[in-house]
Amino acid sequence: MVKLLSVGVLMALFSAPTWAVEYEEHDGMLMDHGDGHLMDMAGGMVMGQNANTLPGGCDRISETKEITVHAGHKYAEKFPGRMFAFDTQEFNFKPCTKLTVHFVNEDNIRHQWMMHGLPKYLYPKGMFHIEASGPSKISGTLILPPGDKTYLVHCDIAQHMEKGMKAQLKVGKGDGDLPSIPGVTALVIADDYKATLPEIEAKAVAAELKAINTPPAPVAPAPAAKAPVVPQEDSLISGVTIIGLAVGLLAAPFLARKFKGMSPAEVVAYVLDVVSGSIGWLVSQASRLIKLVTGNKNNVLPDK
Repeated sequence: MVKLLSVGVLMALFSAPTWAVEYEEHDGMLMDHGDGHLMDMAGGMVMGQNANTLPGGCDRISETKEITVHAGHKYAEKFPGRMFAFDTQEFNFKPCTKLTVHFVNEDNIRHQWMMHGLPKYLYPKGMFHIEASGPSKISGTLILPPGDKTYLVHCDIAQHMEKGMKAQLKVGKGDGDLPSIPGVTALVIADDYKATLPEIEAKAVAAELKAINTPPAPVAPAPAAKAPVVPQEDSLISGVTIIGLAVGLLAAPFLARKFKGMSPAEVVAYVLDVVSGSIGWLVSQASRLIKLVTGNKNNVLPDK
């Protein structure tokens, strides 16, 4: 009897109707962390909150609007192949509208209502972001930019957008439609429910046979490695260096005795005098050689 009562209690708990769910209110607990970033410890967060600053090009608030957006698994039931969705997939407002979004998460997991493409000079991350963990309600406010533009709205939790939680928000006339908005625009890659299982298997077998029968692409031979170039030593410089070192070693004792007791100035004067005398001797020898060659040339050549 006790076991039957326990089972009955458990079944009653797990089969409780959805209207019994209590939604947690985040708005009274949010803490302002600056730059429009509000959050609490219960999993509620607003990023890009802006209730007062006009975007460039807006002279005034054109109108003030409030919307309530529901998010959950049950809103995807009307979209085949989707798991999550918002209750509304398209929004439209005038430019420079002050918009307050009341976001209601009806699932026991985290969902977001995130709007992309906003001007970064006013919204640092370029987005307006509302987030709620579990069944809860949260609100945030922003001022829409001027101009006609279509903005992406989605849930950024991994795979939630791909599974259907996606919408578009048009300011003014918008600038076109976004792809794959459930119930609004066509899918980029449409699901094919017409193909039968034998057809799918036949296509798979054909693709496999094609891969087997396709010869591999020829591989170009790798270029031969070039032998490294070994730099050759300059034998002339090496020889001159060795000769200079040998002469310096041999002349060192003589120079030491010659310059012993002289001051640095006297040594320099002596060296300059030797160099000057050597240059004069070379010039005189070259002059004598030129005269000798010229005189011999006159003696050898006949007179005309």
